[in-house]
Amino acid sequence: MSEQADSPITRVIHSSGERIPVIGLGTWQTFDVGESDYDARGRLLSEFIALGGTMIDSSPMYGRAEQAVGATVERLGVRSKVFLATKVWTTGRAAGVRQMEESLRKLGTERVDLLQVHNLVDVSTHLQTLREWQQAGRVRYIGVTHYAASAHAAVAKVLEAEPVDFLQINYSVGERDAERRLLPMALERGISVIVNRPFGEGHLLRRLRERPVPSWAGEIGCDTWAQLLLKFIVAHQAVTCVIPATADSGHLRDNMRALTGPLPDEALRRRIAAEADRRG
Repeated sequence: MSEQADSPITRVIHSSGERIPVIGLGTWQTFDVGESDYDARGRLLSEFIALGGTMIDSSPMYGRAEQAVGATVERLGVRSKVFLATKVWTTGRAAGVRQMEESLRKLGTERVDLLQVHNLVDVSTHLQTLREWQQAGRVRYIGVTHYAASAHAAVAKVLEAEPVDFLQINYSVGERDAERRLLPMALERGISVIVNRPFGEGHLLRRLRERPVPSWAGEIGCDTWAQLLLKFIVAHQAVTCVIPATADSGHLRDNMRALTGPLPDEALRRRIAAEADRRG
């Protein structure tokens, strides 16, 4: 990496050359809240930005998350400091347009940074609309997502047929299916990758929390399992950004420590995976 040890690690968005920090923020469940929680979420977003984060990822399927994100970003006056990503998750062109218009309204922006077709639902229809919106300047980047390894073949077909800027998939120490085909394919085709569920929806951390962090984790500036698991992910050369979701400021600070310091080489990545795979 070209960054200094205390500078945020960034990766390039292949289709533009823009760079973004490798640790972002997911909003599934954690931002599905009402107005009474907006102040708390605002404090979280302020800290996220202060620690070097920019990407905030949401979706219409995340309940009230888009509204909560939009309201807190507006209250803080930080629209220019964040990279807002959301999704379209419906069938039919007209329904897709209505949903995307509603998402932009909730997010409080006339131009969203990234719009993705969620789980490939009516993917060809929505990508056509998204390309039109991109040409009109209403969206900066377009992409596709899927959460299931069983859909990787279908995702690969879309990537082969459709020009997209981003792919969002699951990838973690405990879920490495993407290494076989999608991550190499994205790297080869210049598609930037967002990683979700880096802790396996918390299962990985719950399994590892009673086990001491290996002493060698200090070689890459890690003193918690969360930091080690995140650095395993962002060290993969195909990964652009990982988006752990949290509403806890302590967890946020822990996660954001993976944004600085050295990254593991391939040998150390294998060691991290082996240690995480070990039972007992």
